[in-house]
Amino acid sequence: MRVCEYCYRILNEGELSEYCEVCCNSFSKIDFLVKTIVENLGKIEYESFSIGIKSRGSVRTLSEILSPQRFEKVKKTFGKLLSNKLEMVTSKRCVRNAADVQITIDFEDLSVEIKINPIYICGRYLKRIRNISQTRWICGICRGEGCEVCNFTGKKYVNSVEELISAQVVELFKAKDAILHGAGREDVDVRMLGNGRPFVLEVIEPKRRNLEIGRVEETVNVFTRGRVLVRDLKYCSSKDVRQIKEERFRKMYRAKIIFEKEIGRIELIQALKKLEGEIQQRTPTRVLHRRSDRVRIRKVYKTELLFHRKKIAVIEILAEAGLYIKELVSGDNGRTNPSLSSLLGVNSKVEKLDVIGIH
Repeated sequence: MRVCEYCYRILNEGELSEYCEVCCNSFSKIDFLVKTIVENLGKIEYESFSIGIKSRGSVRTLSEILSPQRFEKVKKTFGKLLSNKLEMVTSKRCVRNAADVQITIDFEDLSVEIKINPIYICGRYLKRIRNISQTRWICGICRGEGCEVCNFTGKKYVNSVEELISAQVVELFKAKDAILHGAGREDVDVRMLGNGRPFVLEVIEPKRRNLEIGRVEETVNVFTRGRVLVRDLKYCSSKDVRQIKEERFRKMYRAKIIFEKEIGRIELIQALKKLEGEIQQRTPTRVLHRRSDRVRIRKVYKTELLFHRKKIAVIEILAEAGLYIKELVSGDNGRTNPSLSSLLGVNSKVEKLDVIGIH
């Protein structure tokens, strides 16, 4: 087996030759590879990188001849030399995990693939007006193509919290896109007020990374013109996405309720008190198309009557995450038990609903 000087030292066998049957003279091309990588990175901002070596085709066949363990030593040494050289040329750090950019070398043809890893920004958002969805809502008729139903926008709702926040973030970071991950979601017709809803924004393929986060927050809030407000922004990691999805936040709601007939104040206060405790809630009819039909047990921790006049009331409800407040009031034809309607014996519905605190 003909080998180069590098592979001879790694494998401690073979016949020294100008052509290496193991690495195809890849070690002698490291300087060329470094130059190619630096050119491909171009104007991308990064402080750290990782190196991956991909083997396929004839290289994979060769690894089977040598034995995977021995060929792995060749790859590992190649990657180490390449990363050391790249660190020296760029003054950037090579890391194993959470690198800003991921560089993959195909050992078959020495082609270079650059992947820019996302930036994660966490904070809280307030949605101050109704009829804005949390994330992009593609038209179900045309699937985003544009039709008469969606006024050729391709979307069911023109704006979303995600798009309003992302528009300026994508521009500032020269990114490809941004995805919003929220700690739960409010209905389109529900405002998110109070201290705001926790979220993580995943910024896809950012060519800039080192922006002062206060500037980002200010730019977003100027652009949204009061429709949406972001606060407490800071950089975070991908782990925060999983954490925010799994967290079970208590939520405080304020609801304006309309009754089918006049209700006495004492009667209403007593019914609200009886709502406190465990609620058996079967998946609401309005979300059956996207959620499994099952009964969930959720808690109402506290209720308070703020205003009452004849057929109108304003109440506050502190509830466990995952409790549907509209159905807690209406009963959803018996699917939520108990409900305010069932306790009063009067049909009741939420006319307006706001989330005023997430704890």
